[in-house]
Amino acid sequence: MFMKINHLGIATKEIAEALRFWEDALGLENVHTETVEEQKVRVAMLPLGESRVELLEPTSEDSPIAKFIEKRGSGGIHHVAVETDDIVASLAKLKAAGARLIDETPRIGAEGCLVAFVHPAATGGVLLELVQENKH
Repeated sequence: MFMKINHLGIATKEIAEALRFWEDALGLENVHTETVEEQKVRVAMLPLGESRVELLEPTSEDSPIAKFIEKRGSGGIHHVAVETDDIVASLAKLKAAGARLIDETPRIGAEGCLVAFVHPAATGGVLLELVQENKH
């Protein structure tokens, strides 16, 4: 059901500035950039081994990422995303185990993937994102 860490979400005030570090200093390549209107965020994806780094830039002052940055005073690790082959079954399993879900049904995220979030109260303080890849 749960297969691997899909990506690590990192909030940043400016993707362009963050990319200078991730691309220039670490040699990673930005392979995909898009704006996810529903989540009021612009994302950049950088593969790293079998996982990815997802840079998140707010596109609105009321976006969850903007609120995260404001609360912390800077960016930082926002969430850990775990890949699943059946997000609906994974959500049902978590709910049955008593986990507090932010999303009880999946929604469309970056790259057309199905995503859902689990509240940090259920995970020891980590915002957990479930991701079901979009198999074109």
